[in-house]
Amino acid sequence: MDATSGERLVIVEDDPVTRAVIAGYFSDQGFQIQEAETIAQAKRAVRNFKPELIFIDVVLPDGDGFELARELQTFSDAGIIFVTQRDADVDRIVGLELAGDHYVSKPVDLRDLLARTRSVLRRRRIERDTARRSTTATFGPFIMDLLRRELATLTGEPIRLTRGEFDLLAALVESTEHALTRDYLIEVVSNRYTDVDARSVDALVARLRRKLSDAGHPGIIMTVSGIGYRLGLPVERDI
Repeated sequence: MDATSGERLVIVEDDPVTRAVIAGYFSDQGFQIQEAETIAQAKRAVRNFKPELIFIDVVLPDGDGFELARELQTFSDAGIIFVTQRDADVDRIVGLELAGDHYVSKPVDLRDLLARTRSVLRRRRIERDTARRSTTATFGPFIMDLLRRELATLTGEPIRLTRGEFDLLAALVESTEHALTRDYLIEVVSNRYTDVDARSVDALVARLRRKLSDAGHPGIIMTVSGIGYRLGLPVERDI
């Protein structure tokens, strides 16, 4: 999916050549671009431009990109992808713990960066849509709180799910009884810690089926041959 709606992107990069290459590529993909060379410029750009996504180099002439990310998160809910030459494991861990959605090492593979960008933007749209609805959903003997990210039986017994399991089940609940493709579910459950493929989705579905079956209701997640998965029960929404 291209950025046909002109999603806004701020590129924080002090190297003019790298910045120009990334800006040109993403502009060609339909993004609206603002460029920043320093932390001071980045703060102004994010406040005024209100982007959906920010690329941040870790090493900047007037400070640290990690600190910049921490400050930006106090007034912006944009996604963050660190794009940097620093590829030590400790830097990657620090960046991801700061809620960076991805950590990409230079030299940048632009197609890979675009794929990660689309994944982040799609996941954040799903999260925003869920937050706007502010709902709980009931299906079979289960109740799901999409805001608190909790699943329980109607008798109040909690069912512990991992982040990936919850995101996948929430996507199936949101789609009611329509089938979702594996490619779509890959983007839904992709997160900043792991690379996800179709086998990962199948493994998550298998784990979810076991947990829901152990709670007394097997067969909730149905396989749709040649497509993916769907929820096998009607969903009631509480607004």
